[in-house]
Amino acid sequence: MIIAAVLSIVFAACNEGTSRQPVLADSTALRRAERNAELLARQLELQRRFPLISYRRVVLHSRRMRDSLFRAFGVGRSADSSKVLATLNRKELRFISVGDTVIVPDSIVPDIRAYSVFPQFYPQAVDIPKLIVLSNAYQAYACYERGELVRFAACNTGSKGKPTLPGKYYCNWKQRKRVSSLNDEWILPYTINFHQYAGCAFHAFEMPGRPVSHACVRQFEDDAAWLYRWVKPGNLRDSLGQYYRLGTPVIILDMFDYRRPRYGPWLDLTSNRPVITNLPLDPLAVEEPWIPISQIPEKLRRGLPNKRRYIVARDTLLARGIIDSTFRFRPSVDYNEQRRKRKEAKEPALPR
Repeated sequence: MIIAAVLSIVFAACNEGTSRQPVLADSTALRRAERNAELLARQLELQRRFPLISYRRVVLHSRRMRDSLFRAFGVGRSADSSKVLATLNRKELRFISVGDTVIVPDSIVPDIRAYSVFPQFYPQAVDIPKLIVLSNAYQAYACYERGELVRFAACNTGSKGKPTLPGKYYCNWKQRKRVSSLNDEWILPYTINFHQYAGCAFHAFEMPGRPVSHACVRQFEDDAAWLYRWVKPGNLRDSLGQYYRLGTPVIILDMFDYRRPRYGPWLDLTSNRPVITNLPLDPLAVEEPWIPISQIPEKLRRGLPNKRRYIVARDTLLARGIIDSTFRFRPSVDYNEQRRKRKEAKEPALPR
């Protein structure tokens, strides 16, 4: 009798556990469905926060046309409309010349996010406090806070010989006014380093409207100042005194088409509808960049972690179609060291 009673209790417990499993599964599925519905509603809400803005291309055949364009956009009078024109064309207005083709919107919205090539909401980034997504192809980046676009900005990234390579990075440190360690003639305001060895960084610098940097991300000064305040670099203490393991993540999506003679695909846009919609489903699972060892200053190569990765990087980029066989990386140059050696060569030798 005792054995029978014990067995009946065991069987009852087993049946109860079995019956509870579908309930738990249903509950999980319901929560997931509710979350997806909330994300969809949020996405639709943010998609509608700016009106449709149409663009047209204009060729500036004369100085008169250029001056007329500048007057229409309040250059020298209205910072908001001037910034719209500069952002859409990815260049400082002083680089807009007679003969240039420019893109012009049919209306001005002071909030630059209205002109974003990225979506206003990134559902897969809702659990990430801060995230930067950058497109070399469109020479622009987006800043997201838990999936919502909080900043859109133009940028000029690395030239063909010194590209800003795609992959996942993290912001390491920042410095309000940085003197380049390779060339002390380069003064770089609002520097945010995101690759310690290659020296890749966001900073303010002149913006001619094309990728021309040494693997860095150039920005307009107001965008650089905003980003400098916004990012979380690594090795900072939080309110509990704990160290952040990593800074704000940076996802670089693609490569610029260097075959284009002067301009980029932003001049092909016809409206402010986002064109970069195929964002990574898991941003933090994006692979780290493959950076060839030639892009690392010689004095830093000895201490490279996972040095083999840098050695095989060029072959990997070629095999994956990220670069083609005509692509030539320019080696990293220490201009300070070059000047020092030239100076020593010119100085007369001391008598023995």
